Amino acid sequence: MSGKFVCDWMFRDPITISSNKPLRDAYWLMLENKIRRLPVMDGNQLVGIVTLEDIRRTEPPTGIGLDLVRITDMLSRMSIRQIMTENPMTIAMDAPLIEAAEMMLEHEIGALPVMEGNQLVGIITESDIFRAFVTLEEMKD
Repeated sequence: MSGKFVCDWMFRDPITISSNKPLRDAYWLMLENKIRRLPVMDGNQLVGIVTLEDIRRTEPPTGIGLDLVRITDMLSRMSIRQIMTENPMTIAMDAPLIEAAEMMLEHEIGALPVMEGNQLVGIITESDIFRAFVTLEEMKD
């Protein structure tokens, strides 16, 4: 492994979710798998990305208090499509790792879906970039 490309550090075959699923499903899927981002797929097409922070920022409609039952009901009725970031920035799996890091910094995002042509093949996150940096620095010694 050269360590200089996105494919060397990305998480392959990421967990995904459909845009018509309720927010509740995305929330529990993220918690169960200890992840913070889900690529949103409709069929074989990447249509968006949803983050744990997106879900947490979703506010109840005006007039609904912080009653847990009502909030849970709201999360059951709202779909991923309503809060996802549509047409997310992506990166090619053979792109240099530094390109992914620069894109994330410039656009203040924490992850990029990784594509091979039109197919989603992975996801690279800020944590992956940190891991790469530490590992590559240790290899220099």
